[in-house]
Amino acid sequence: MPDTELATTLVVLDLVGIFVFAVTGGLVAVRKNLDLFAATVLAGVTGLGGGFVRDVLIGATPPAALADWRYLLVPVAAGLLTFFFHPAIGRLERLVTLFDACGLALFCVTGALKALDHGLGPLPAALMGMVTGIGGGILRDVLAGRVPVIFEGVLYATPALAGAGVAVLLDRSGVPLGVVAAAGFTTCLGWRLLALVRGWQAPLPRGPANV
Repeated sequence: MPDTELATTLVVLDLVGIFVFAVTGGLVAVRKNLDLFAATVLAGVTGLGGGFVRDVLIGATPPAALADWRYLLVPVAAGLLTFFFHPAIGRLERLVTLFDACGLALFCVTGALKALDHGLGPLPAALMGMVTGIGGGILRDVLAGRVPVIFEGVLYATPALAGAGVAVLLDRSGVPLGVVAAAGFTTCLGWRLLALVRGWQAPLPRGPANV
């Protein structure tokens, strides 16, 4: 695939995903009654955390979040908007959940494609796609003092890995970039939304834990 086309597509998808995730980070801060600074920090961590970890692991340094001012401006703007307009945003709970699912789908695809572009094999690239999608949320929850959502039976990481895997396989097959991105995005988003609608969860331990 042409390098220019790939780079442009990754930046656009990255920024959209960052904004969407940053809104969810800002909402967590507001719902825990944290201040404006905390809202912008959690928004930034949620939006940039997964991509930051990915870039460090694949050797894409300095990370895009530090090399391009747009990557810093977008989550700060999302955090400020969420903090000041949270009553309106909070009433759109289902829409926010949909945005979060879309952000997950966007990030798993961009993360996988960027990893491939930096020479990783199919399996590591798919894992990097998953890390890109779930990393920011894990950091957000840890900083907010709660158990990360993905560890509570929520089907979140698995759809991200599946979407990243589809994108990797199609890219290796020489499929046009637009088809690769659309297929990976649809796979992850479809699985995540079905899990939400049908109440699907990952297996949890049954019975009392042995201490």
